[in-house]
Amino acid sequence: MILHTHRQGNGEPVVFLHTGLETGATDFEEQQSYFAAKYDVIAPDLRGHGRSSHNDFGNYFHKSADDLKETLDSLNVTRAHIVGCSLGALVALFFARKHEKYVNSLTISGLMPGKPDNWKEMHKQDSTMQAMLLENEEAVSFLDQQHDSDWRAFIHMAKDENWYPFEETEDLSDIKSPVLFMVGEGNQHEVQGATFYPNQSERVQVAVLPFASHLVHVQQPDIYSRILSQFLVKSAPKMQRGDVDG
Repeated sequence: MILHTHRQGNGEPVVFLHTGLETGATDFEEQQSYFAAKYDVIAPDLRGHGRSSHNDFGNYFHKSADDLKETLDSLNVTRAHIVGCSLGALVALFFARKHEKYVNSLTISGLMPGKPDNWKEMHKQDSTMQAMLLENEEAVSFLDQQHDSDWRAFIHMAKDENWYPFEETEDLSDIKSPVLFMVGEGNQHEVQGATFYPNQSERVQVAVLPFASHLVHVQQPDIYSRILSQFLVKSAPKMQRGDVDG
């Protein structure tokens, strides 16, 4: 499906993929404003979010990756820098593997590089929090207004203990583009990737941000944007040389 997309600026395309239950308009807001001065900023509503109405959550990440390809095709974008956090980072990983020719660089945050030993307990706690969300009338009303689709179906999908694609996050050595993994020092399960991701591939760079946890781009927006900016500049010449050589 072609995703409802927010777009601003001119230059090299940069795609921002939002976190779960957010939209292209409500997430990465500071980064979109920052990069629109020099880049073509593209922020789609992922499948089932915002105005990208769809209630098929089966095989979600593969379908979302294909949605992004179809969307970029509709915008005549053949290559882009892909940036995602949490749900958006997982979609970005699937996209980078399924449609690698579209990817100039990949920036990911808010994901777990391996299955924690206490995953069952963590998942149980998440499910409890999600159940509480469904009982919060104010939050439910807000999300009903924000999303055309039945966003509750997304929460139900996450009730499956096996919903998280750890097989996709544990090894980045097959990603062909330059990769930047940004992580908040406060998340013990995510920060482990800063240790072994660089050992898997020389294409992977890591930035550990202080005073931040899962949502590093929200908790440290200025530092996040400056690091991402340097990474995009550093990645671009390599891509251009690769395009000429290829």
